Amino acid sequence: MRAIWKGSVSFGLVNVPVKLYSATESHDVSFRQVHAKDGGRIRYQRICSLDGEEVAYADIAKGYETEDGEMVILTDDDLAELPVTSSREIAVEKFVPSDQIDPLLFEKSYYLEPEKSGAKPYALLRQALQDADRMAVVTVALRQRTTVAVLRVRETEAGDVIVLQTMMWPDEIRVPDFSVEVGEVKDAEVKMAHMLVETLSGDFDASEFSDDYADAVETLVRAKIEGGEVERTPTSTKTSGEVVDLLAALQRSVDAAKKGRGEDTSEKAEEKPAKKAPARKTTAKKAPAKKAPAKKTAAKKAPAKKSTSRKTAAKKAS
Repeated sequence: MRAIWKGSVSFGLVNVPVKLYSATESHDVSFRQVHAKDGGRIRYQRICSLDGEEVAYADIAKGYETEDGEMVILTDDDLAELPVTSSREIAVEKFVPSDQIDPLLFEKSYYLEPEKSGAKPYALLRQALQDADRMAVVTVALRQRTTVAVLRVRETEAGDVIVLQTMMWPDEIRVPDFSVEVGEVKDAEVKMAHMLVETLSGDFDASEFSDDYADAVETLVRAKIEGGEVERTPTSTKTSGEVVDLLAALQRSVDAAKKGRGEDTSEKAEEKPAKKAPARKTTAKKAPAKKAPAKKTAAKKAPAKKSTSRKTAAKKAS
């Protein structure tokens, strides 16, 4: 993993220098929009809704749309005046019981790794959070914006790690605009519900679940590749019908380099140099012997040409 941020956790007079790593990555299936006829990528233009003309990136500004539909254009100078934070500090505001934080507030998760000089205070903070069963509410500046987050401990195969989870702001949590009203619930129904819960009770193991949709898409795509159902386009960089791996990627790199030098990259061209290589090293002096047959053939043809010219000359003389 690559650290995306460096700073320190501060609580009281203690500072823990840390590195921040993204704790999650999306494996969601993504598709390209293409032309069904030939597989060409669909490209979108930046068209102004008023004059219908294409707009260059240099002419695009940021706009804030008001509730009544009017547009306020913000310039780079306007944005430069906005308050930004470049602090490298994760400031602990308070320690709160874990059950007081609604999981709905959690947004993104990051792992915290201590620098060598901060290993001991990191371990102390981790132990304190575990023993107290609390989370540390912190403020941190990420991407020049201050946000609220929590620190908690997560058990991993590599050991217990402190996790920083950024949180949504309270006004970003939507309130449902519906209510659930039910009639009288009978005791027998409640008892049956309890029995169902007990029947399905168990410990959570994430490895028991898999993304069936992504697996099915991968199987489908592989089947089409093996069946040759691949559209070759000018922008294609992968060989049709070939499962791309490191060896294949390296081979294509070699072929591209040879092609850049004007060398033949066909299979026959690759085989011939391998066979002739020993001969070039040990029999370089025998090269004239190979050309000898060509000289003999030329010598045989030469008299024939001369005899014809002599006959012609004799006729002219008579």
